Amino acid sequence: MTTALHTSALTSLPLLARGKVRDNYAVGDDRILMVASDRISAFDVIMGEPIPGKGVLLTQMALFWFDKLGPKGLNICPIHLTGDAPEGVVSAEEVAQVTGRSMLVKRLKPIPVEAVVRGYLAGSGWKEYQASRSVCGVPLPEGLQNASKLPEPIYTPAAKAAVGEHDENITFERTVAMIGADLAGRIRDISIAIYKAASEIAATKGILIADTKFEFGLDLDGTLVLMDEVLTPDSSRYWPAESYKAGSNPPSFDKQFLRDWLETAQVGGKPWDKTPPAPRLPQDVIEHTAAKYSEALQRLSA
Repeated sequence: MTTALHTSALTSLPLLARGKVRDNYAVGDDRILMVASDRISAFDVIMGEPIPGKGVLLTQMALFWFDKLGPKGLNICPIHLTGDAPEGVVSAEEVAQVTGRSMLVKRLKPIPVEAVVRGYLAGSGWKEYQASRSVCGVPLPEGLQNASKLPEPIYTPAAKAAVGEHDENITFERTVAMIGADLAGRIRDISIAIYKAASEIAATKGILIADTKFEFGLDLDGTLVLMDEVLTPDSSRYWPAESYKAGSNPPSFDKQFLRDWLETAQVGGKPWDKTPPAPRLPQDVIEHTAAKYSEALQRLSA
């Protein structure tokens, strides 16, 4: 594993924003350098301890999927990669901070909708189903269990929140009101198409993609472009096919191990209330989480 990078510190480029994981720098007016740090968040709170190598793994997995889904592969949707090397836009002293963990991408106008696709009932979707037999306004049949495979993948968007705040699950009709019927419909249809294609690829590697979220932006010509990360363990729920069984949460190749630990963690002698500051992560939790991320990439690229 590489030396952990909790926060990048590039001075050769202007900093645009720091997200939960990525630090974005301006490269001229038309490009962005996205640096994936080793930060990890859970319940929308950034942990104080990094997961060594996580940013490299996320970047390599995103590049794997962009290659499969973009112009070089299935060409489902335009993607934001420029094809230029990230190392070429920083100073020589800063190359180590960006190598392997960065993408040089087109600068786009982000669309304020998280495009969530669910193929299985899990997480907040399972909780909502128990209460209403629906998820984000999408009615579902009776008799489903936790982790049940859905009859067809469903599109359940969310409104993007600021860093540190929770994304809000919304109905498709609300996205129409936000961005218009044409754009909302295209995002829904493309997201479901990407999810189906990726699920077929992952299935050949013994991985089930339970759910995932995509982000899109518009270029200067108004073209819809897939951006940010794609199908990483940070944005997706990966399950090993061999241990999947409806009725219980399968072990995940993502941050679920961390979430489960945090559910039992204490701060000041009391259960953590999921607000900053986060509990200090023990070394075994850090190592186990790193191993889960690593196994997902190893399986996919095998």
